[in-house]
Amino acid sequence: MTAAAINPGSANQPDRSRANHGNGVKLRSGVMKRGRTWSYVVRIKDPQTGVSRPRWVGGFATEDEAKAARDEARVMARRGEYIGRNQITVAAYLDEWIDTHSMEIKPRTLLDYRACIRLYITPHIGNMPIQAVRPSTITKLYRDLLASGGHGGKPLAVTTVIHLHAILRKAFRDAVIVDGLIGSNPVERAKRPRMPTREPGTVWTVAQLQAFLATAGQHRLFAFFHLAAYTGARRGELLNLRWTDVDLDAKKIAISGSTAVIGGERINGTTKSGRTRVIAIDDGTAAVLRQHRAGQAAEQTLAGDYWRGTSNGYVFTTGWGEPIYPDTVSSLMTKFIRAHNEPENGPRPKDQLPHARLHDLRHLHATTLLLSGVPVHVVAARLGHADPAITLRVYAHVIRAAEAAAADIFAQAVNTPQPTAAHHPGTVHSAAAGRAVSKGVSKNAPSMIGRGR
Repeated sequence: MTAAAINPGSANQPDRSRANHGNGVKLRSGVMKRGRTWSYVVRIKDPQTGVSRPRWVGGFATEDEAKAARDEARVMARRGEYIGRNQITVAAYLDEWIDTHSMEIKPRTLLDYRACIRLYITPHIGNMPIQAVRPSTITKLYRDLLASGGHGGKPLAVTTVIHLHAILRKAFRDAVIVDGLIGSNPVERAKRPRMPTREPGTVWTVAQLQAFLATAGQHRLFAFFHLAAYTGARRGELLNLRWTDVDLDAKKIAISGSTAVIGGERINGTTKSGRTRVIAIDDGTAAVLRQHRAGQAAEQTLAGDYWRGTSNGYVFTTGWGEPIYPDTVSSLMTKFIRAHNEPENGPRPKDQLPHARLHDLRHLHATTLLLSGVPVHVVAARLGHADPAITLRVYAHVIRAAEAAAADIFAQAVNTPQPTAAHHPGTVHSAAAGRAVSKGVSKNAPSMIGRGR
């Protein structure tokens, strides 16, 4: 259905209306039939001159559709929020929207947005005028994608549809607030699918982590995996780490950026939250980094003029001083697990390491801290979560595990006899309770690894 917007600002418009009346076409309450379609008229005040002029909008299939649009237009006109009809399609707007935001969106995110729009939005609603999109349109889009929107007509994953919903919500919000193309955001009222509840499984215990690190200990990049487990930093953040970000005397590192690969090219950007965070490290980790720096210096001496790094370059490099690509360390993780489970010399160990991803070392770090009673906001700060609520959502299963011991911990703290002279009746030793929390939930507790940030 097409809709033509006509602004009859000249004096001829009233004459044409009267001529239509003379031909038997009647204007009833601002609605009339022209040919096979219906039109409505609404008076719009020019914000600069204050002069009110009629604006005709046509192309409606029925009188009821024209009346509904007329009523909506009158309300918007009284509020000064009337938006004229246009034929800008969803695809055309999204193309311009993504180009406009390309400077403020991270390269990897930008690539993902373009792919989602190209694969899942444009083929389905790309030719539709953006003003014709309704909440039911978006709901149907989600339903169709969940049924057959994947590769080869297979169902598209719920997580992908939810991610698509977030992209559309941002784009249509700008169409309302920034560009003034539509009066309200239909995506906000669409029915998106619910995220399926997934309980993360038990993958590695602390003992299994120790076995993994022992296997990786002879590799030149052992420090990378040690730091990943002992700080919870993301892969890209560690590959972006420079020696100027490391203070071994103060035992802390600054995470200020991240590395990714876009189109086969290594690209550096900001962290996921866009902020720099400082992570404290222990004495053992500081010693590992000192040893790693000494090894890197030896490699530089051996390479001589062929060394491609700088004095304050990346902490983790190739043997020639070049930056490491992310896939390199990810594949090493798999090789170390295989090397532990299937050693070249000697029998296979009884305690086999289950498969795990490099990102699982981050989950291992978080769950170990939470099960040891470390406050959620402290764990969130180490992980770089912008809000502790993210940590609570991602590691809800760990919080529930700690809650199981809460009743016994409280009863133990209250029922333990306290010196009455030194304490006000009813007070509880918070330090004792804190030790009870740590002792009650961390002993022999396996780390729970699942999807997260």
